[in-house]
Order: sequence, then structure tokens, then C-alpha cells
Amino acid sequence: MPKSPSPSDNNDEFPLWCYPYAVGHQGEGVCLLMQLGQHRVLLDCGVSDIKQLLTPQNEEFPLIDFILCSHAHPDHARGLLSFHRVFPEVPIYASEATVQLLPLNWLEETEIPHLAQALPLRSPIALADNLTVELYPAGHLPGACAIALTYTDSRRSHRLLYTGDFFLSNSRLAEGLSLEELRQFSPDILIIEGSYGTARHPHRRQQENQLMTRVSETLAAGNSIVLPVFHFGLAQEILVLLRSHHQFTGRDLDIWVDPALAEACEAYLDILPHLPVSVQNFAQHQPLFWDERVRPRMHPLTATAPIHEAPSILLVEENSHWQQYLKDTHQRWVIFLPESPLLPKFSPQELPGPIETYLLAQHSDCLGTTQLIHNLRPQHVIFVHGPQNYLADLTSLEELQNRYHLHLPQAHKKVELPIGEKFIQPAAPPETSYEGEVAEADKIITIQLPSSIVNDPRWHNFSDTGLVKARWQGEELVLRGLSQKEILNQTSDEKLPREIACCGNCRHRQGEHCRNPASPLYGFQVTPQGYCPVFEPLPENKAD
Repeated sequence: MPKSPSPSDNNDEFPLWCYPYAVGHQGEGVCLLMQLGQHRVLLDCGVSDIKQLLTPQNEEFPLIDFILCSHAHPDHARGLLSFHRVFPEVPIYASEATVQLLPLNWLEETEIPHLAQALPLRSPIALADNLTVELYPAGHLPGACAIALTYTDSRRSHRLLYTGDFFLSNSRLAEGLSLEELRQFSPDILIIEGSYGTARHPHRRQQENQLMTRVSETLAAGNSIVLPVFHFGLAQEILVLLRSHHQFTGRDLDIWVDPALAEACEAYLDILPHLPVSVQNFAQHQPLFWDERVRPRMHPLTATAPIHEAPSILLVEENSHWQQYLKDTHQRWVIFLPESPLLPKFSPQELPGPIETYLLAQHSDCLGTTQLIHNLRPQHVIFVHGPQNYLADLTSLEELQNRYHLHLPQAHKKVELPIGEKFIQPAAPPETSYEGEVAEADKIITIQLPSSIVNDPRWHNFSDTGLVKARWQGEELVLRGLSQKEILNQTSDEKLPREIACCGNCRHRQGEHCRNPASPLYGFQVTPQGYCPVFEPLPENKAD
């Protein structure tokens, strides 16, 4: 077993260093020991064997002063229960939602002690006289947080930010990490995940629409669908998506959820106040998960469930023996597998049906990763969590190499983090703007911009079709170019009789989305033919 660092390893020259027990390469979790002056803080505990966390000279003396858990997924939290049983006096801190979700890691346990203390969000908390922590919502999973630590010595304050798993975009059950909130922190050290390396992804809503379209087409062809997923996180995202997406609203369909996922769904109902407002609003009008009345119907899976009678959707725990559910059915099953470099790959021979893959990202891609780094402009950037070659791709980016001290740590190899007293922060990327003129005619408005704008490489994508879409964002008007694919995929609203009480005739349907906070469909894309109980007709002057 590699030797753990001892207190004598510290020196005054480098009061800050990181000792990784696990760095989140494929097949392992994340567990990072941070030395901040005289304090030792463990960031996440995603290791199965906690013996490496014990002091070599005296296993009864804890090596760690505090544990901070970014979120409840097992690759960040699986070792917490074992550690707590050995050292119950060492405080474990996390967000309130994470504290409530942590027991999902040990469903086989009959009794789980209260492991962690809940910290408020966006509020500095003193762990010691010269050490404070502050949590910021990080997207990815309900309760997931970026952890901001500030250590103050006799010379200056040292700031560290650990992102945990983060996602800048909003998902169905977690609002994305806010760059505005974190920019003010200005860390010296940034520990950041790089799960997808240098890959680029479509927008999250586009990913959702693509998945729902493929699911709909598969069902329309007379097939049933099985989705093997981890029992909390992506599973609940897909369930809420199926319940609320416009392609499935009112559809005569049964969705079955196996026991492990069902137990996690119950835990999500307990953290409802921590979910996005749109989800809380939806839950006021109809059940978030179990519903046998409103279509599509959703049920916990039982031994007598009639999954063989009609095309249906089955969500199962990916690590269970879920193939048993498909043995005695007459349906043709299509298996939908998520695309992720962090998940094990199935061979076709292992699966009882044809395979479809889909992307429903839960982590930021390369653009989001570099955007966060450039907004924070730290001295040191430490990449963890992802296949080693993916992380190496990130450290090879010239735009990062020229500005920051980059680190790609290995487990059980200490990383020293000297902070320069006169370190010159890299300049923020220039914000290019163009001044133009607006001209109003009888039925048209013309916006004129200088021709120099075409020199920007982004102009080609913007002007590809010659069509733009405009929307208000506060007091600003935002223009976006429409791509050829987007135009081809657009469907025009049908002209509906004025007397029909449907979304197409509702005053709150704007830009194909429901904007009525009182509606269970609030914030979701809705079809003209949709309906909800709080329908309000269009004003007379908008009938046409």
C-alpha cells in the first residue's frame, strides 16, 4: 500500500499541497487530501478501501480534520460510511440535499447513521479561525456543489475552488453552475473535473429532444424500450423528461421503474424543495413520478407487472440482473445505452436485443470547462475525474498552457502548489463588441453592423442561412443565427379553432414554451395541441 503523507511532510515554503488518493480515472473515484497550512481537508471520499486514509504510525489517530463531500454519487462518496464508522468524530460536511441523498449509496444496509452535517449554500462558514468554506450549486445532480475554501496565514489569504462534478447548463432536476457567482471568488487553485476531455456537445435541450424523438420512433415501430441507468441521477432526469416532454404529454404509454430506481425516486420526493421551481410547480398539479391516472402512466415494477402486453418503457439499475425482466415477454426490446467515457461498455453478445446509444450529458464539455477556467483565472489548474487520455488532452490545450500552471496528478503522488506573491493574473478574454444603427420602417426593422464583423470566424455559422431569431434577455435584444438543420426540423403551428382551449390558443405560450408559473408545464416546450388546467385565452387582438 502506498505510504500516506504524514504531518512532517509539510513545510513552511509550500503551505498548500494536494495528495490524491484517487483522481477519478476510469473505474476509480475521487478522493483528494488538501493541506492548507495546519489544516487537512479531504475533498470527497470515493474510495472503497479506506485503509489508505489511516495514519500509518497510529491507525487510531485520524489523518484528516474535515471531510467535504461535493455530491452523493458513489465515485465521490462511497467511502464515507466506512470512514465514519472508524472516526465518527471527524466532521463530514455537504449540502442539505446531498446529506439526504447519501444513504442511496448503501441500499443493502439496514441502518445508516447520520453521516454528514448540512451546510447552507452561498454562505461562508468558518471551519477554523483561519479557514472558511462556501458551497455553490454546481449543476450535475441535485445538491451537487462546488466547494470554495479560503485559508489565511500571516501573509495573505489563499483561495481554492473544487468543482466536484459540474454542469453549466440547466438540466431537468438541477440548475447549472453560475459563472457570475463564482467569478467574484477568484481562486488561486482550481481543481476541476474533465470528464469529457476536449469533446464538444450540442445544447442540453437539443440532446433531450433528440433522445425523445428516437424513443418515440422506436415505440411507434411497435418495440418496447429498456434503459439501463444508475439508480439515481440520470434515471430521475429521464423519468421527469418522459413525464413532461411535449412528445409524450398525454401519450397512452406505461413506464415501469425497477425497485432500486423506485427507492431513489422516493428520496427525490423528500428533497423536492431543493429542486428547480418548475419541477416543484409541476409536482403541485400531478405526481412527479408515480401516476396511473395521467398519461404517460408511471409505476414501480413488480413481479406481476404486465410489461409484455404492449410496447412500454422499462428503466432498470444498470448493475443489476435486469435481463431477467425480458425473458418471458413477447415484446421486441430495444436497449438504449448512455454515451459516457465513464461508464462500462457492454458487448452486443451480453444484451438481449438491438442497441441504441444516446447522449444526455451530465458534465460540461470542453467549451464549458475552458469557459470556467478563463472566467476564474487561477494560478494552478488541477484536472481530475475522467479517462487519463481525456484529461491529458485538456492539459495539452495551448490556450491553457500559455496562461496557467496545469497539473495532471496521479494517485499517491503529492502535488505542491506554491502561490506567487506577485503572480500576474492572465487578462480576461477580450469582449468584442460592434456598434451599429437601427432603422425603423413601416413593417420592418433593419439593424446595420460594420463589415468588420465578418472577420470573426463565428460569423460563418451565424450567417449560414441568412435567417436569425431575436429574443429579449432583460433589457437586451439577443440575436441568434438559425442553422439549416434547425430550419428543417421546425414545424409550423397548426391553425387551431379559436374556441379550443389548448396551448396554441393560450396567452402564456411564448416561443413554443409555457411561461405561466401556475402551470404544471411552466418552462417546458409545449405543442399547440397541449392543454393544462390553468389555460387562459389569447387577447382578442392576437387571435390571428
